[in-house]
Amino acid sequence: MKDFFVSYNKADRQWAEWIAWQIEAAGHQTINQAWDFRPGSNFVLDMQSAASEATRTIAVLSPDYLAAEFTQPEWAAAFAQDPTGEKGTLLPVRVRECEIKGLLAPIIYIDLFGQNQIAARERLLAGAKRGRAKPDHEPEFPGPGRAASNAPRFPGALPDIWNIPHLRNPSFTGREQLLQELRASLTSGRAAAIVPIAGLGGAGKTQLALEYAYRHTADYEIVWWVRAEDTATLTADYARLATGLGLPEKDLADQQATAAAVRSWLGRHSGWLLILDNAPHPDDCRDHLPPGAAGHVLITSRDQNWGSFARPLKLPVLPRVEAVEFLQKRCARDEPAAADELCEALGDLPLALEHAGAYIDAAGGSIAEYLDLYRNRPRELLTDAVAATWEISFERFQTEAPAALNLLYLAAFLAPDDIDPKLVSPAFPDAMQFDQARAALRRYSLIDTSKGSIAVHRLVQAVTRDRLAREGLDEKWAEAALTLVKSAFLFDLNVVETWSPSTRLLPHALAAAGHSGRLGVALDSNGQLLNNVGLCLCNRGQLREAEGALKRALAIAERVYGPDHPEVAIHANNIGYTLQAQGDLAGALQYTKRALAIDEKFYGPDHPKVAIRAGNIGQILHDQGDLAGALQHTQRALAIDEKCYGPDHPNVAIDANNIGQILRGQRDLAGALPYAQRALAIDEKVYGRRHPTVARDANNIGTILWAQGDLVGALEYTQRALAIDEKVYGPDHPEVAIDAINIGGILEDQRDLAGALQGTQRALHIFQATYGPEHPRTKIAGRSLARIEQALAKRGASAPPAAD
Repeated sequence: MKDFFVSYNKADRQWAEWIAWQIEAAGHQTINQAWDFRPGSNFVLDMQSAASEATRTIAVLSPDYLAAEFTQPEWAAAFAQDPTGEKGTLLPVRVRECEIKGLLAPIIYIDLFGQNQIAARERLLAGAKRGRAKPDHEPEFPGPGRAASNAPRFPGALPDIWNIPHLRNPSFTGREQLLQELRASLTSGRAAAIVPIAGLGGAGKTQLALEYAYRHTADYEIVWWVRAEDTATLTADYARLATGLGLPEKDLADQQATAAAVRSWLGRHSGWLLILDNAPHPDDCRDHLPPGAAGHVLITSRDQNWGSFARPLKLPVLPRVEAVEFLQKRCARDEPAAADELCEALGDLPLALEHAGAYIDAAGGSIAEYLDLYRNRPRELLTDAVAATWEISFERFQTEAPAALNLLYLAAFLAPDDIDPKLVSPAFPDAMQFDQARAALRRYSLIDTSKGSIAVHRLVQAVTRDRLAREGLDEKWAEAALTLVKSAFLFDLNVVETWSPSTRLLPHALAAAGHSGRLGVALDSNGQLLNNVGLCLCNRGQLREAEGALKRALAIAERVYGPDHPEVAIHANNIGYTLQAQGDLAGALQYTKRALAIDEKFYGPDHPKVAIRAGNIGQILHDQGDLAGALQHTQRALAIDEKCYGPDHPNVAIDANNIGQILRGQRDLAGALPYAQRALAIDEKVYGRRHPTVARDANNIGTILWAQGDLVGALEYTQRALAIDEKVYGPDHPEVAIDAINIGGILEDQRDLAGALQGTQRALHIFQATYGPEHPRTKIAGRSLARIEQALAKRGASAPPAAD
């Protein structure tokens, strides 16, 4: 007895074959007309035999099926055997929109109409099971925030998905009208619920956004803070939300793709608040906002020109009454007259008032005493309220906590947010001194230490750097900060464990390198750090940002060493690698040839560095279609590496792998396969069986076997590569796309067009998200997809729904 007979109309043959394939892949046996009724047999007898031999009948429901005469006896026979549906003998599966009437109407059907391929498979297999559909484990609540019950959230409880980096300011005062305007703008129902908060540095933009978030916790399921100062932190903070949302893209190495997945999710759901803090310019946000208007977005920025983007809420300094109230509340003093004078002197600027209040509170003096200290500042400082209040704290630190100043000096040359204490603590003799320094700065409100990290207001950083510049100490501390970051930034493409820590350090590396470059100090270390940053950004899929960092590294190396130094060759080579990944093969070849010429002159023609450059040129020429030139350069690389390292070195594996691919392109498949197999054997021994390099080798063996016509072997190797890459990179990385498109091609040759369509669609989606529509890989995937869809059309059926 067979398990299922698939009953369908010829218009739904493609659906019937897809359903039968999924059912059999789950371990069942089916009878399918397209597969089991062979030429020369009696169609009517075959139908009779199928209906009687199968335990259950799947009816593929569509308008054509319901209108056809010959399908009615097929489902009617199953219905007659089990009219109550107790045994589930008749299993209707709706694949197209249709009105179900008569005896079929009361029967619960599996609805595949409008579903993507993954969801359709899950529904089909779940519906085909007999018995209760209770899962083996407690289902996860489908919404992100509230408990599974409909009970209101406990008053004051935060949403489950919440990453606000600062505690609520207990001294927050006033701004009630602005908070009401903010709420009204976000809930007005206009097309875009986006409100920029624009104002001067230190005016309290971030504090207003914080207060709004804390006041309205009950109104949102998700509240997420994004550091929008540069694309590195903006992308990273977006990507972190993928973990809270449980998105399949959460573990991608390519954070651009992860961030895009988060924005897509936000565009389809409501109940969230997104805060983009310190956005430099409207154009820096435009392409980084969720599509649609499902949630609310707050943006803080010093830029006032948001008119063409969204109506900004302009934030002035505090009204005098509110400023006096805030200052007295902050330092717990009742001195309205002195407070009024100090507020006037400080221009009612919230940040300056915060510093002054923190000092008065910590020092134990009065507002009037602090006012006298302030008036004794040098005249040039009195024009900058923040600088003047900082100067007063500085004098106290010099005598009471000099180590605190050192911490502030280091922080001034890093990114303002999320400074890991482990990054800066090595600059102190012991942990106790570091803890004391951190506590002193926190007490005087010069840093924030919420959630274990350190944050410094950008204006405080600027004032600190200005003071150090006046004393001639800015170069010293810029170099110290750069040295700390360079020591901690240990990104290595071959060591997956270094990827995540390096991602967190990226904003600090970019900030420290920027200050070092501006001041012209520690340029050698600066260039090396930028080179490593560029490789990290490239690995994350941020190719343009990577190119920018690497070109800065190259400019520094040229300045320090001259145009023909090996350090210049390193940076030129890496720029070539990044340009090749972007599809700019002419530019890639130009930079890599420069690197080769430098190294040949410096090291001689047979050095391992020369082998690296020659191998890279071979890869670019391969991509350009110059296979003869590619083979010449790659064979040279192999000869050098075998002589220098012996036959079993990873560099030898790289060369052997590349030669295998070039020979495959030249259709010398018998010659290609031993090279590819040699590379795999070396890399498995060096890295283990689950390393991405092993995946690359397995994929390449798959392509050779595919070209030889060994489709079973090709699929086995390529699926192995896919499993490794998905685990290492996540489901939407370009390396995964390469595996997926190859699997799609192999399945196409096996006549499994449904499987081929799925793999190729997946690859095209990834390439489009990573490289854009004009990249060669995107175009190749697009052409492959069009060819498969055309083949499906020739079969007389439309393609099944595409996966999301």
